[in-house]
Amino acid sequence: MFLQLRLSMAVMEIGISCYQISTIGFTSEYFRAESGITFWPDSTLEAASELDTIVIPGGDGLRRSLVSETIAEWVLAHVNESRRVVAIGGGIYGVAPSGLLDGREVTTHWRYANDVARCFSNLRVDPRRHLVKDGAFYTSSGASAAIDLSLALIEEDYGRHVSSVVAQEFVSAPTNGNGQHKLSSPLVFDSQPADRFAELIPWIMRNLHEDLSVNALARRACMSSSHFNRAFKSVFGSTPAEFVETLRVNEARRRLSVPKRTLDTIAASVGFSDRDAFRRAFERRLGAKPRNYLNNLEAVSVATPTNGKVAVGS
Repeated sequence: MFLQLRLSMAVMEIGISCYQISTIGFTSEYFRAESGITFWPDSTLEAASELDTIVIPGGDGLRRSLVSETIAEWVLAHVNESRRVVAIGGGIYGVAPSGLLDGREVTTHWRYANDVARCFSNLRVDPRRHLVKDGAFYTSSGASAAIDLSLALIEEDYGRHVSSVVAQEFVSAPTNGNGQHKLSSPLVFDSQPADRFAELIPWIMRNLHEDLSVNALARRACMSSSHFNRAFKSVFGSTPAEFVETLRVNEARRRLSVPKRTLDTIAASVGFSDRDAFRRAFERRLGAKPRNYLNNLEAVSVATPTNGKVAVGS
């Protein structure tokens, strides 16, 4: 079972949902996971479309050689089409047989660490590490680390400020020794700046091509421009203009990897007034011109062998 993450600016109905998520199974039949949850696959290994990110969750089923080898072969065949491969805990059994992790630093659940090191001696396994990124490959130590890994991927795609907003969804009140919630101060509702921005940020991400000036955003948040500017900076650590520019550049960078899209088309689609404004913002945020970045992408694509021996640089 895989989770396919494909960026989709159209799926943001609850909170900040930046991804289209699909479950991929060996067959189209439903199956029950080790946790007891039943899944209906959205697609099968044979029918899966091009992927942006492949996430392989853990589970004892992956330790069966037939399962792990089948998945590893599938990952090997599709790695050139994907931007990154993620393994959660025991999910490393679905990647390691491919050879793609040879010589790389990885982590996994402590329960599997010795077995992984024994079966795949070319891996540099360190179960003490919570998360590890080595090139295009990400591994985590277990289920709890998967949350932190998800936040890291969101930060990589959309910036630290967006991942911080998402992280707030996982925050709960502290408890005392009896498991009861303890509150040091009364709960305050509807008065915090972050509350007003909870719906605004997903709207911005859906509408990068629109007018996202401070005045326009302040009107949408029902705040004065000066108050909005101060409140926004106190929550996100940057001005609204810097925040919007970062989102636009990150999304433009993703769209550069999509074939048959021109720089002018991409610039307009994410809200830049012209190519020069796009170029300046891109160079300011990423330290490279869009054309040079695109040429590097094309060079890497051409240089990657397709004879079954896949080389992924770190």
